[in-house]
Amino acid sequence: MRPKHTTLTPQELEIMKLVWQRESATVRDIYEALLEHRKIAYTTVMTMMKILETKGYLKKRRQDRAFVYRPAHTKNQVLGGMLREFIDRVFNGSAEPLLVHLVKTHHIREKDLQKMARMIEEIK
Repeated sequence: MRPKHTTLTPQELEIMKLVWQRESATVRDIYEALLEHRKIAYTTVMTMMKILETKGYLKKRRQDRAFVYRPAHTKNQVLGGMLREFIDRVFNGSAEPLLVHLVKTHHIREKDLQKMARMIEEIK
């Protein structure tokens, strides 16, 4: 049995982003949105949304003949949890090596560095 992780698979994250964007959605809503970018089966979307509900990421309620899904947690809560898990797993709980890597490889823009510096000053 695989260990349980809070990290979403790429497909689950794609669905969650669409649900967060809409605040609530049916399987058909998400299916049609995904279909604009790639071929996917309706039943695949339905299964993925059921899995997300089972994992506690989505809540559903019946509305007429369809289920309407909504996020169980905010985008910031879920992404924050995924980031914490990544830092724990890859960097042994320390974000410093990640930040150093991002700065050295120029994956953080100058304006973002300035914004972070202002945020650090506000915390002091």
